[in-house]
Amino acid sequence: MEIRILRGADVKALLPMDTCIDLMRTTMIAVSEGRVRLPLRSVLPVSSGGLMGNMPGYLAEPECFGVKLVSIFPGNVAAGFSSHLGLVLLFEPEHGRPVAMLDAAEITAIRTAAVSGLATRLLAREDAGDLAILGAGEQARSHLEAMLAARPIRRVRVWSRTPQTAEAFARSESLRHDLAIEVLDNPRDAVIGADIICTVSKAREPILLGDWIAPRTHLNVVGSSLATTAEIDTDAVVKSRFFVDYRDSTVNEGGEYLRALEAGAITADHILGEIGEVANGTKIGRQGPDDITLYKSLGIAAEDLASAHYILEQARAKGVGQTVEF
Repeated sequence: MEIRILRGADVKALLPMDTCIDLMRTTMIAVSEGRVRLPLRSVLPVSSGGLMGNMPGYLAEPECFGVKLVSIFPGNVAAGFSSHLGLVLLFEPEHGRPVAMLDAAEITAIRTAAVSGLATRLLAREDAGDLAILGAGEQARSHLEAMLAARPIRRVRVWSRTPQTAEAFARSESLRHDLAIEVLDNPRDAVIGADIICTVSKAREPILLGDWIAPRTHLNVVGSSLATTAEIDTDAVVKSRFFVDYRDSTVNEGGEYLRALEAGAITADHILGEIGEVANGTKIGRQGPDDITLYKSLGIAAEDLASAHYILEQARAKGVGQTVEF
């Protein structure tokens, strides 16, 4: 029995952002059409304020199953590590053999941003091009790449609670993409006038207020992944056309949605649909140019498994990775 091991550099080389956005369209449609099995993830608190997440799943097309095991240590950045470290284990469906072990950090970075890119293609105005990013870590970098793939971005602003991090992000990404990136001192100034806003922070309480969001804006709300945390306030939820990656995850883990629901500011039908339902045409996304649209990302195993399966097929064809017999 052979298992192929693929490092982060392999994942990045074999899964370009444009390709992943297209792959995530197919995947999210499959999710919304019920061609997956996705138990809710379990999260185990461990020492030093860290968490361990267990995200199993099954895909019917391409048929495979597996699990992402990931540690979440928010303080890792200061030590030079990703905040999300772990493995995606992929199994084949005929005999249940494990066939690949892949770096989870790079898959997570790419596929998360790719689904935001898909949401932006589906929900943002065609001429949207003024981008604000709140947060300046790994997801900020991948989201900038995804937004550049989704829309003709003409202006980029970034804010972080740590100014040095925002400055470093602006320097490195300006060179990487050959564009000017402005660093703002506060989140309000960063988003005023923006028509695409990505929140990719580690904030536990809102950093983006509804009062700051103008009509015609599209939001990708990504950083909060627990029921107890929220990056945006209830007003921002109320005034937006609200779409999600996976309804079951949102009603259990979507902190922004749950806070607004508990406050009585919205009802359960405020979730207008999953992004896969917008992609397959069964739900309407943006109804008019003045709409504020919102995509709430929590991340699901289907995204990891579809990415892992694609990467494995590419790796086999190109002879990439290390194979181990056992």
